[in-house]
Amino acid sequence: MGLREQKKEQTRRLITETAWRLFADRGFDQVSVAEVAREAQVAETTVFNYFRTKEDLFYSGLEGFGAELVDAVRDRAAGESALVAFRRLVLGAQGMLARVAEGDAEALARARSVMAMVAGSPRLRAREQEALATIADGLAEVLAAEGGDELTARVVANALVGVHRTLIEYVRRRVLADDEVLRLAADVRARGEAAFALLETGLRDYAVR
Repeated sequence: MGLREQKKEQTRRLITETAWRLFADRGFDQVSVAEVAREAQVAETTVFNYFRTKEDLFYSGLEGFGAELVDAVRDRAAGESALVAFRRLVLGAQGMLARVAEGDAEALARARSVMAMVAGSPRLRAREQEALATIADGLAEVLAAEGGDELTARVVANALVGVHRTLIEYVRRRVLADDEVLRLAADVRARGEAAFALLETGLRDYAVR
């Protein structure tokens, strides 16, 4: 990465971290893009150069992780399935949950604040679903390019992203309910492993009457 690209990435990270701190402290609707720019000591136009809307700024982390998921599937080793590559990254990314499990009160407070914001904002929930749909589209494109038919690629992509979506919603419910949050990281991994195992073995024997 060249010097210019490094500087742009540093600016992007500064804007994102500043925005998330302000959102966590005061709430999404109470923070303007102008305030984010002022706090980050950049021009408001600079913020919009990186993020089209305030919702895009809020979900930059999810979208960045989504790009990593698509890349992980695209760049997986020969002989490795898309599911294995996707599962490894999803279940390995537990930074916030790991800090909560260690008893980090600040991490838990921030998680509660952010998740309460999403739960209380139809705009943010809609933008979250849009971000997840974009991840599924990117994943389907990669799978279809490998020779699979487009319909099957989309089914597989949406099934994989469906596990990711469900785990996000599961974490949100548990954190907001204060439901044994110190165990949450381990529970997410266990439930995620079970969900991916179900996809790996197929649905033929699931919910048979």
